[in-house]
Amino acid sequence: MTVALWILAVLLVLAGLAGTVVPALPGAPLVFAGLLVAAWIDGFARVGPWTLAVLGILTAATIAVDVLSTTLGAKKAGASRGALVGAAIGAVVGLFLGLVGVLVGPFVGALIGEFAVRRDWRQAGKAGVATWIGLAVGTAVKIAIVFAMLGVFALAYLFSG
Repeated sequence: MTVALWILAVLLVLAGLAGTVVPALPGAPLVFAGLLVAAWIDGFARVGPWTLAVLGILTAATIAVDVLSTTLGAKKAGASRGALVGAAIGAVVGLFLGLVGVLVGPFVGALIGEFAVRRDWRQAGKAGVATWIGLAVGTAVKIAIVFAMLGVFALAYLFSG
């Protein structure tokens, strides 16, 4: 049973790592779930409530970064809500088009969304670029936070008990 739980924990963490860069998967929450299962395996003897609270706060921080990075990037360019909705749709559609789709989808979606609202290609281009930059910066920050989560867990696991 313990081996099955470790496999589950590792699979959740790996799915979470992928989800940190793939918009449709909840990256940090999956990493947190995997680390929670790993902590549960030994009855929370090595990784206790304080460490789990820190991991929970870091997980919440990734969600905030997700929302803020896109919004701030779009606001910087004066983008409309249409650009944000378009970026989200573009991110999801991009998943089906491979790595290029994941990278280009949010930009194209924001461009189309902004153009649909304002009918100005120059503004649509600015909104698309700013939204994409916001997404890219947000993804980089989320990756850093997720690796910090793994580090916090590893330190607690290795140096407790």
